Formats: sequence, C-alpha cells, structure tokens
Amino acid sequence: MIHIKKFNLMKPNLKKITFQTIFICFALLLVSCKSEVKKKEISTVNEKPNVILIMVDDVGYGDIAAHGNEWIKTPNIDKLYAESIRLTDYHVSPTCAPTRAAIMTGHHNYRTGVFFTIKGRSLILEKEKTMAEIFKANGYNTAMFGKWHLGDNYPFRPQDKGFDDVLMHGGGGVGQTMDYWNNDYFDDTYVHNGKLKKYKGYSTDIWFKKAMQYIEKQKDKPFFCYLSTNAAHSPYWVDDKYSTPYKDNENIPNAAFYGMITNIDENIGKLVEYLKSIDLMDNTILIFTADNGSAAGNKMGEGEDRLDGFIAKGNNAGMRGVKASMYEGGHRVPFYIHWKNGGVNVGQDINTLTAHYDILPTLIDLCGLELKEDLKFDGSSLVPLIQGDKTNFEDRIVYVNTQFSTDPVPWKRTALMHQNWRLVEGTELYNLDLDPEQRTNIADQFPEKVEAYRAAYDKWWAEISPTFEEKPYFIIGHQAENPATLFCHDWHSETFTPWKQDHIREGQINNGFWRVKVAETGMYNIKLRRWPEETRLALNAKAPLRSALPGTSVTESKKSKVLIIEKAKINIQNKEISKDVNPSDEFVEFEVELEQGETHLQTWFTLDSKEELGAYYATIQKL
Repeated sequence: MIHIKKFNLMKPNLKKITFQTIFICFALLLVSCKSEVKKKEISTVNEKPNVILIMVDDVGYGDIAAHGNEWIKTPNIDKLYAESIRLTDYHVSPTCAPTRAAIMTGHHNYRTGVFFTIKGRSLILEKEKTMAEIFKANGYNTAMFGKWHLGDNYPFRPQDKGFDDVLMHGGGGVGQTMDYWNNDYFDDTYVHNGKLKKYKGYSTDIWFKKAMQYIEKQKDKPFFCYLSTNAAHSPYWVDDKYSTPYKDNENIPNAAFYGMITNIDENIGKLVEYLKSIDLMDNTILIFTADNGSAAGNKMGEGEDRLDGFIAKGNNAGMRGVKASMYEGGHRVPFYIHWKNGGVNVGQDINTLTAHYDILPTLIDLCGLELKEDLKFDGSSLVPLIQGDKTNFEDRIVYVNTQFSTDPVPWKRTALMHQNWRLVEGTELYNLDLDPEQRTNIADQFPEKVEAYRAAYDKWWAEISPTFEEKPYFIIGHQAENPATLFCHDWHSETFTPWKQDHIREGQINNGFWRVKVAETGMYNIKLRRWPEETRLALNAKAPLRSALPGTSVTESKKSKVLIIEKAKINIQNKEISKDVNPSDEFVEFEVELEQGETHLQTWFTLDSKEELGAYYATIQKL
C-alpha cells in the first residue's frame, strides 16, 4: 500500500519543496508526457476548480473514433481527446462495480469489499471514505447522476457516501432487479434523493440535463459532479435515429451499442458548450473515462479464438479480450483529463502504466484538498506525469481483477501488469511491446520473471487478504432507511442469483442469504414478495409483458411464469418461522423480535411442485 501524504498545490508546503509546490501557486504548470520536461505558462487561479467526472459504461478503448475506429462517429469525444492529456495505458477492473469502488476510494477494489457485480459483492464497505466525502469535507457541493452500483440500501447508497444530490437508477443497469419495474431507458422512474420520481426522456439525456441544472445552481461555488451513465451497458436500447446509421455496416457487430455511444457523445458536446456559456469550462477539471472494456463493440472469432478472446469483427484497438476478460481489452480503457486553468488542455499522451485507484490521489493534489484523516491509498498521484516528470513517478506493479464468486481466490481472473509485461492468472506471460494482441504465452521462456512476479503477487496477497474478513452488512431498523427492501441480486450464494427483471419474470429457482446488521433491538416486520411492491401483483400473478417501443431498439420483455407459492419461511438470528401462504396475496409477512447485531437473513418460498426458492424481495421494517 502506498501512503499518499497530503499537501495543497495552491498553498505549497515550504518546509519540503517538491515538484508539487510549483503546480498552481498563481504561476506555472509543467505539461508534457514526453521524456523532456517542458514549462508552460498558465492562468492565475483564484478559485478551486470544479470537477466533473464522466464515467461511461462498457465503452472500450476501441469504441471511440479518436482511437482509430473508422466506423463510429464521436466528434465531441474526439474534440475533448484533442484538448486533453490522455492516459494511454490506463487500467480498471474488468467489470463495473469493482472499478467504481476503486475510483471512488483510491483503494484496490479488494480492499473495499467489492469483488464482483452481484452476490452481495458490489456493496462498498461502510468504513470506506469516498471521493465525494473528501470533496464535501473541503467545501465542495457534491452530486451524482446515473449509475452507482455500489449498493442500493443503507449504508451503501451514494447519499450515505458523501453525495448531497443524487439521481440514480437501481442496481448495475436499467432493467436490473432493483431498478424500478419495467424501466426501459425511456420515460423511466428513478430515485431522486431517496424518493421515486418519473422523468420524461431517454436515460442518458436525463443524466446530462439534470447535471447541467445542478451545475446552474452551484456555479458560484465549487462542486464535484459524478456523471455516471448506464449507457452503453445492456440492454442495448436507444432511439433509432442513433442506431440506424450503423445498421447496414457489416463491420459493426451491434448498431444499437454504437448508437448509445453516439448519444453519449452528443450529450458531452452539449455539456461542454453549456460550461463555456457560463464561463466554467476553463476552471473545471473534466474527466472522461469508462469502467471496463467493450461489451458489444466487437465480435469474437469462431472456435478456440472465441474462447480466447481474439477479435474477428469490430474495433478493439488491436487488443485481445473484451469486458470481464483478464486480457488487455478487458481492462485498458480511455481516460482524458482537461483543465485549461491548470494547463491541462493540450493533446498529449501519458504512456506510463496507470490505474483507476490513482484518480482520487490525483484529484486531491490537483484541487489542493486537505485530508481530515491519515488516509492511505493504493494508488499514486499522477501529478508528476501530468507535469512531464517521469523521474518522480514510481516503477510499480498494478493488479486488476474481478471475481465471479462471493469470496476472492488467489489469481482468479487477475492480471498482473508491470511496464510492458502482463502475467495473466499467474501462468500466462506476455510482452506487449512484441505481442500487443497477447497471442503467444512466453512464460516458459522467462521462468525467472514469472517467479519474481508470482512472488510479488504472493506478498501483495498476504498484505491485502486480511481485509477480506470485513464484510458488508445491510443495516436494518435504522432511521436512515426504515423500511428497507432487499433484493435477490445481493444474495450471497455460490450459484446463480437473479440479477435482472427478466429472471424474476421467468421464476428462476435459486436462493441465498443477506448479511444484515440489526440497528436496534426490537420488533421487526418482514414482508416477502415475488414481485416488486410497485407492481401490486399477487404472489401467484403473471406479470404483464413490457411492450416493445416503436422507433427504438427496445424489445418486448420475457414472458412471465406463474409460481404457486404454498409456504414461506424465514431464518434470522437462528429463529426459523414458517407460514402457509395465500397465493393471491401480494406478500407474506412475519413479525419477529430481533437483537441488535450482525446476522444472516434467508427466506424460502415452497411451490406447489415442492421446489424451493428464495423470496426475490424482502421488505424489513422496525416497528
């Protein structure tokens, strides 16, 4: 772990003169990513910069025209690319939630409790201090719009983690289990500061529009705005006007996916023009990045090439692997940073190996933020690289991973990266200088290097693995959220968990438990449902189809399956209670006396076929 010492770039520490002390003390910024250091005059900065962090979903390095994709149209992203410092060897986790945890905290995602996207492992530990909390403690107003995916219940929600204003959908994407039922990107119902509200328009348009309305209110004082789109995550639903231009091109695997990116690009253009119109563009740190490799911009080859992640169709910037892969295409993504008043407004590349957990320490330095406590980060400030001074940036190993399980396993779905070397899952070694597509495993040619890297990993694993003992718990009976509805998406289970609404419709037979912490001793009411509360459907009902939407790529939903539930059971704090069920009721409820403390909650529905599954939704209220 790297200890980042706090310092203020606007008020330099005169006791220890370093490269940071000359960053923006009304004077100079060194800007270059080349081997030589070039000095550059900058504007006088009298105010702390605003920060807008745009995080798009599932957009890979090759899904942008400026990166060599000749088919997609992204003129506004391309313009930002041309006027930004770009991290060309920037890596995130191969899936959504782990990346978001790392970028929010400056910690490797393992340290935050976030290992995966479902199964209770997308929940960020309560103790974690987020980017929003640090900005807020420094006098910034904070807001987020769009996708959070680090927990939909207390104490994991964005409003619990430092955000003043929150507009979000549920779960990891529109149409997932905790999202409002039948949301389809158009005219949906979202959660605004804890309350449901229906909005008119397309989801990405709404996030950007509401972000600009927020900025209008906050423009006279510093703000941090996290603009986190669910696009271009599946399902690939967008207005035909964005997807139609790509439909007849045999080189494009998914026209709707490209259309979603085109819509994002349009909104980025509107945001930049708006910032210019209110004279905020120059003193706003604007970041554009993504959470993992491309999900649908490429198509694998046939047979063995498909299994190994070699690209046969689309543009993956010459990389192997896509979203969720340990190969380069799964985790190397775009990262642009623009800040005119800080001198960060020229098109230059930084080719040094960087990672998602570097971003928070970097922003702390750039904005001159004070740390109220002795925080330690796994990442390093990129200010030396932004200034063109590679000599003051350490040569280090970076680890990225995602686990398709509830607890981490050594080397599982892990890439070790050092300079141009990649060790995948501890056995496959690649030299990207000679083999950028990672076609030839050369581990047997460099056994000493493999051994050294494995030893470094073992040391890192020994340091970080004790943190796995800390578990995320939903807190029930707390005034911050009472009642609270828990979702099957977050079951701890070694098998499948229903993570989207179509799984609920189909009546997936699975089960698991929730980790819960009882806030106060007392009597609790627990309601179990098959369908979410907003549907008002009975336990044995068949949900109506969600219709296709003309003029868009929105398709009809899966047909629902009737489940005849005869019995229900709960187990919490070693109290097991069973009940017969009237299947025409909306829910079955229990009342149970609970003691303060940590425990597990598990539920069962027994069907007329004698099959058992968990209740997809459980609402818990302290009476």
